Amino acid sequence: MKQLRKDISAGKIKPVYFLYGPESFLKEELAGLVKTRAFDSTEEADLNTTILYGQDITLGEIVSRASEFPMFTQRKLLIVRHADKIRKAGSPKLQKQHIEQFARYCSNPADSTILVLDAGEMDSKELQKAPWKDLRPFRHDFLKIRHPDVFAAERAESYGWEFEPEALKAFSAYIDPTAREIAREIEKLVMYASSQRKKGRITANDVYDCVGISKQYNVFELEKALAAKNLRLCSGIALMIMEQEGLKDGMMNILRYLTTFYMRIWKVHSPGARQQPLSETAKMLGMYGKQEYFAKNYLDYASKFSLQEVERSLLALRRTDAALKG
Repeated sequence: MKQLRKDISAGKIKPVYFLYGPESFLKEELAGLVKTRAFDSTEEADLNTTILYGQDITLGEIVSRASEFPMFTQRKLLIVRHADKIRKAGSPKLQKQHIEQFARYCSNPADSTILVLDAGEMDSKELQKAPWKDLRPFRHDFLKIRHPDVFAAERAESYGWEFEPEALKAFSAYIDPTAREIAREIEKLVMYASSQRKKGRITANDVYDCVGISKQYNVFELEKALAAKNLRLCSGIALMIMEQEGLKDGMMNILRYLTTFYMRIWKVHSPGARQQPLSETAKMLGMYGKQEYFAKNYLDYASKFSLQEVERSLLALRRTDAALKG
């Protein structure tokens, strides 16, 4: 995806883009980047950009619109949202003709049109069928973000800022792990940090202040109390988190964090896990980038919690999750 953005930013724009997957924010952002780089001014971009919706248009109509020459400019941008819901033609015969027209267009797209097809989540079998198979050379998938912390760190770096390890840990634990939410919160966080100092490092205090996390009662303090096996302190922190965040949201946040906590300890208990390099342990635990810094904590936790204790805890968390979800 980095290379795709780099190419578009450099003005290397293709005549067709087929963007599919659940991360709508990233697809919209990429289409916006195409729009910015394809035209000399905002006015020209607005005048020569058309947005259509799949449920309102057929393949034949898309080909027809894409084949039209632009007015008063060298090229135009045609964006089709919900492309996976493109309306079928009135008869099977006509639909077949439309598919054939679309295949011909994909093999020789118009130089004067940039066609961006934005589709939702699609399975691999569907992508092998017409008309999607004809879009193979133009395909870019936007799957759900697998590592929100890595995405957040990269997003901050694009603004010229770097997370301190504790700050990234706090941010990743409390932000909804979607591209849209992360991007929105990073923008707010960068604005806040910029008001405190020149470009540099985002601190844990920046995250606490901007995101609204209590410095005293949060899941990180809960983790420390749990590692110390201080039941009284664990209960107190958990109650305060639920009071601050609301009963249900606070409980779900605690549940999600503790499940990750115990799953990581469970993995460290696997044969040979403690003999491998720390970087490999971090990878096994799903801790990337600056999160590797905390992988060593789990080696210590594994010595404090037996495998049986961990498995009992995971079972209790699973039952709690089922009860909360009804």
